[in-house]
Amino acid sequence: MARDARPSQRMIAELAQVSQSAVSLVVSGQAEVNRIPLATRERIERVMAEVGYVPNVAARSLKGRRNGLVGVYTYERVFPVREDNYYHEFLVGIEESAVDLGLDLVLFTSTLGADGSRNVYERGMNRLRLADGAIFFGLARDDDELERLAADGYPFVFIGRRTIGGAEIPHVTADYAGGIAAVVGTLRDAGHRRIRYVAGMKPDGPQAERRAAYLAQSRQAGLEPSLIEIAPHEVASSWPRLLGDGVSALMVETVELAEAIAHVAAQQSLSIPRDLSVVLLDVPARDAAAASWSHMALPRRAMGGAALRLLLARLDDPDAAAPVVLPVSAPDPSTIGPPAG
Repeated sequence: MARDARPSQRMIAELAQVSQSAVSLVVSGQAEVNRIPLATRERIERVMAEVGYVPNVAARSLKGRRNGLVGVYTYERVFPVREDNYYHEFLVGIEESAVDLGLDLVLFTSTLGADGSRNVYERGMNRLRLADGAIFFGLARDDDELERLAADGYPFVFIGRRTIGGAEIPHVTADYAGGIAAVVGTLRDAGHRRIRYVAGMKPDGPQAERRAAYLAQSRQAGLEPSLIEIAPHEVASSWPRLLGDGVSALMVETVELAEAIAHVAAQQSLSIPRDLSVVLLDVPARDAAAASWSHMALPRRAMGGAALRLLLARLDDPDAAAPVVLPVSAPDPSTIGPPAG
């Protein structure tokens, strides 16, 4: 039998020797409810995997036949349902916008790998297919799966700047460069001329943006950049190096580094900001030692809502891929003071 360029449900039914309605029930996830035998379901799924069948959600959307379901997906091991989770605010923003727009969310939370890792594709099937499109977030990712989703024409967007194959994924991000400029300007206005950037060992996309912005803004402000890469467990042994060369202020890249610095500062009886000014370039947890520190206020909830709107724009027009960049608020001055002495 000659196979079409794009496999159809009718073709799947013929190859699996079942009715087209049985194929439709398997595709829609309603096979078990409608008592389709397990052996039949497995045969249909095997044929779909063999021919590379993927339901064309984008085509349904263009015809005005959306499900009204939006997928939310992360490769992180734990879905951010706890309020103290860093990614929880993104999820709240998505949910609030979905309620305003009359949409339902589908949270894809199951783990499939033996190591607890998440996978979009199961036995060749796109598990997100029940939703019209999906929003991804989190640091973890699988570029092979994302490339496959893009090749299949499945609409998705990312919270945070991401690239696959050298091309940017449609995304929503924060204006990290503007936020860093505000931090450097605030510290400089407070009189600091030796500002050290304390960086982690494995920068991700946003952290790389922060570093580049710090170097550029320092030079523009007439300051000599000073960046040190260090692991949290090395902070105590590297303390003299961190505060050497007349450094009077620290810009701390990650929450983990901030916690280590707060702990050592307390051991050294250093008062912040009387003895040392610090700004965290991320958002601390409420119960963190650095919870009261000045920090960059990332618009996480607004980013979640913007991601949903960008996804809807892509459903209406698959070529709508322009990134959305939201402003970052200037840091509060709680742990910024004049240079000691």
